[in-house]
Amino acid sequence: MFSSIDFAGSGSGVSAVSAVLASGSSPFFRPENMVHQMIPISINPAPSASSNSNVMKRFLSCVCVALVVIGLVACGSAPLTPAGRPAPGQTGSVRSTPTDAAAIISQAKGRWVPVAWSDLPGFADDSLFEAWNAWIKSCERAIAVMASICPEVRRLSIGSPQDQRAWMQERLQPFRVESVQGEATGLLTSYFEPVLEASRVPTNGFTVPLYQPPAGLAQRKPWFSRQEIDTLPEAQAALQGRAIAYLADPIDALVLQIQGSGRIRITQPDGGQRWVRLAYAGTNDQPYRSVGRWLLDQGLIKDASWPGIKAWLAQNPQRQQELLWSNPRVVFFREEPITGADSNEGPRGAQGVALTPGRSIAVDPGSIPYGTPVWLASRGPQVNLEKLVLAQDTGSAITGAVRADYFAGWGFDAGELAGRLRQALQMWVLWPKPAQ
Repeated sequence: MFSSIDFAGSGSGVSAVSAVLASGSSPFFRPENMVHQMIPISINPAPSASSNSNVMKRFLSCVCVALVVIGLVACGSAPLTPAGRPAPGQTGSVRSTPTDAAAIISQAKGRWVPVAWSDLPGFADDSLFEAWNAWIKSCERAIAVMASICPEVRRLSIGSPQDQRAWMQERLQPFRVESVQGEATGLLTSYFEPVLEASRVPTNGFTVPLYQPPAGLAQRKPWFSRQEIDTLPEAQAALQGRAIAYLADPIDALVLQIQGSGRIRITQPDGGQRWVRLAYAGTNDQPYRSVGRWLLDQGLIKDASWPGIKAWLAQNPQRQQELLWSNPRVVFFREEPITGADSNEGPRGAQGVALTPGRSIAVDPGSIPYGTPVWLASRGPQVNLEKLVLAQDTGSAITGAVRADYFAGWGFDAGELAGRLRQALQMWVLWPKPAQ
């Protein structure tokens, strides 16, 4: 649907012409489109030939004058301008409609379709404080188009939610995110930062190593698979001395690798303890294979959430190694200290800024650039979300236009949500309007 075009003019003659143009009748200035002005003429009962001639001359003269006046009025009128569009020299904005093809923005993995703010479910109800803090973090590494509005974002950090909402509506245009085929509904999952106990050295209770990248990792692609790391002397020799810490449970190690980072309380050889973050530092470049999908494909489980997977393993401990090897990808880590300030922030995402629980999402950067504010809506059995979030991370399984991974935070409750969340999703990017 395209917006209708209305025409405006001044004076009765131009108004009539405008009505004809808008009706789609015959081309302008064809005889049936002429505008006639009725001119009163006094006619005597028995006119003479000379009087008839004089009347005719006066009539033709009046008609010519009327045509000249109409032409002058039309020339002096404002140009015929489509409704909603500013005339040349005027300022103003046009609210795009979802089907205005000229306003649709194409991305590598999808497209953005302009919509009205009223299309965003729950926009008037979200408490924006936490989202605003996440937005300010994104401003530390903002792309150019977002950097232009960051001074205003920072100034509004102490503003009320009403002020922040009004500013967003004035300065940003919402676009519905769709696939290239026009599908606006996608998938929402969740991830979290595990909190685990570990030992700096292997002990009877802690035997599962977490490695930093081995030397020469870049020279061999793909590197050894998970099974090869566990069984080949060559792979084990390359990892000698590269262990950062040891966990007690290989499933916890797998979860940590899938999430990409975690908070670890490490017990040192002298018995002292310290909190560190193990952050993503690379992979062996092997393909990622979901262990949940592996179980589903074999008909072994119906619940592929992490609680469901752990329940199956509790009943089938002899198949644990087989399950682990079904995913050949291994993630390597680097150790980062957790200071007082860091304890209230998540790990750094792909944008390079700290993630905010409940306000950061991982996206496919081929659809949504890092640092973009996004309105997210998802309703399902696990959680109902209608809120402002920031695109600050990505992941190997996060592909496609309408796809997001919701950062739930850290600890047990976040892990429970992340392990079960899999429901329908809609997203709207909030993009700066062009400078006027």
